[in-house]
Amino acid sequence: MKKRIGSYPRVRIEGGGRAVVSQAGGVLLVQTVRKAGLDTAISAALTPWRKARAVHDPGKILLDVALAVALGGDCLADVGMLRAEPAVFGPVASDPTVSRLIDTLAASGEKALRAIRAARAEVRHHVWRLADRTAPDAEGTVTVDLDGVLVIAHSDKEDAAPTWKRTYGHHPLMGFVDHGPGGTGEPVAALLRPGNAGSNTATDHIIAAQLALAQLPKTYRRGRQTLIRTDSAGGTHDFVAWLAQRGRWLSYSVGMVITDTIHQHVLKVPESAWTPAVEAEGEIRDGAWVAELTGDVLDGWPKGMRLIVRKERPHPGAQLRLTDAEGMRLTCFATNTSGRPIAELELRHRLRARAEDRIRAARATGLRNLPLHRTAQNRIWLEIVQIALDLLAWMPMIALTGKARCWEPRRLRLRLFTTAGQLVTTGRRRILRLARHWPWTSDITAALERLALLPNPG
Repeated sequence: MKKRIGSYPRVRIEGGGRAVVSQAGGVLLVQTVRKAGLDTAISAALTPWRKARAVHDPGKILLDVALAVALGGDCLADVGMLRAEPAVFGPVASDPTVSRLIDTLAASGEKALRAIRAARAEVRHHVWRLADRTAPDAEGTVTVDLDGVLVIAHSDKEDAAPTWKRTYGHHPLMGFVDHGPGGTGEPVAALLRPGNAGSNTATDHIIAAQLALAQLPKTYRRGRQTLIRTDSAGGTHDFVAWLAQRGRWLSYSVGMVITDTIHQHVLKVPESAWTPAVEAEGEIRDGAWVAELTGDVLDGWPKGMRLIVRKERPHPGAQLRLTDAEGMRLTCFATNTSGRPIAELELRHRLRARAEDRIRAARATGLRNLPLHRTAQNRIWLEIVQIALDLLAWMPMIALTGKARCWEPRRLRLRLFTTAGQLVTTGRRRILRLARHWPWTSDITAALERLALLPNPG
């Protein structure tokens, strides 16, 4: 009989190893911060909050927390993973110092939030110029998706309340710039709201849209080249009227609730008026058709608004709703884009589903829960989460190629950031040697070479 020794080798573990760097792949984010100029921009923005004789710069402290969140942390104390590697991340403030800064910024309210947001907007413009052909505005247009996120609270926190999904927590409204099929996306708005906040509150959508537009280069803060997309929560008279307001001239594509009036108009659409829906590759979408509604169904809505409805065979096992008709699932959206086929407009609106990917990435990057008790503190935390998501979007955009540009945070951490390294000091130089056997070491080194070729800010 053979003695079973197990499936994995036995390794003797000893502490006291030297010159070994954990999270060595995090240098990708550090280099992105440098080339983007985010460190100097955040430091300059938070200068008013730096106390006399302070050892640590407030901008560096906030950015360290954002880096920790980008690497997988979900609370302020996780900045300790950076503190353990000063050769890569520099001096990192203690936990009490970090907490005091968050309290100070929270006490300043909108003043601190405006300073952080202004710095992010400035850096975003610079990063898009660095990205050139891979920037989200490379084709002269920008698409912003607005969507709500439910964040569950596991303890009694300020403004936590029962949600519409019978959970308990908060209901932030967020905005993301869509990078298209060849990339991911970056956050441009985060409005913290109580858990019982309404999904279709027009005032909140207007505020979120204003925050998002303020993050874009000035060219895209008004005009048809900026498209605002929402689900049916944004299909309210007040919000659509705000989007279409004279002088703002934004393009929009917002979902609409199938009301009884819309339902009756759909039943009157002749069979010849239905056009086959299409897929992203240009192929016909099986079992789906689109049509445009006209007439008195548009009464009371802004001039130039088009109402487009899609009917589709439901997936096996799906239950029909009262607003569906003739065994078909009905969905509807409104847009002010003219001169394009309705099937193309419907595909453009359907691609809003990419916002769900951005929400999933946000949940994996500090938005699984809000770690602080007071609402003012959690507003600062939301800004930290957005900075972390910015870095996770900017780094692939300016440093990675191919399929790696579409990797979500979990995959970036697993394949790139967790790479081990050895720190070697020779003369006056410090060299970080990455593990040769790691399958993605070549991706990291190639990305660092691309970052090195980019011009320094300023």
